[in-house]
Amino acid sequence: MNKIKFLEDKDREFLLNSIRTVEDFPKPGISFKDITTLLNNKDAFELLMSHLEEKYKSYNLDYVAGIDARGFIFGAALATRLKIGFVPVRKKGKLPSTTVCEKYELEYGFDEVEIHLDAFSTTQNKRVLLIDDLVVSGGTAFAAANLIKKLEANLVEACFIINFTILPGKSKLEQLVPVYSVLEI
Repeated sequence: MNKIKFLEDKDREFLLNSIRTVEDFPKPGISFKDITTLLNNKDAFELLMSHLEEKYKSYNLDYVAGIDARGFIFGAALATRLKIGFVPVRKKGKLPSTTVCEKYELEYGFDEVEIHLDAFSTTQNKRVLLIDDLVVSGGTAFAAANLIKKLEANLVEACFIINFTILPGKSKLEQLVPVYSVLEI
């Protein structure tokens, strides 16, 4: 269908080097990948967004759905570049109108994400790209993908800036939708 446009090794290395690692955050033993350093590096952010625009411009998308909160950054920027709508996937209780919710399991307990019930109502056979900064266990992304499908939108692909290969989140999500990750760590 759509040919994946991969980054050159030097560009991938540049993006990886623009992401700061913060040790022991948010708890001991975690090496947190801080994408704020990629965002405030104008060359890295432009490279990333140009890559995503080039990759997705032929997908004939109607919406980009971004997962709360860092997915909003990449999703809104990409939607603007593609000249299509942006839909926020929020944590429960953050959207002001009628919503549909999906519960997902966390390490200790559960959480929920939601989308406005009419988020995709302006277009028939709507084609949607789901985006977030990273995928680890895949719980939030899986719940967001289910929500999009519940609203009878055509979820074309899920995109992540980083896939952490230590956990099977990407493969879990591939049960529902094709998945593209810009970087693998």
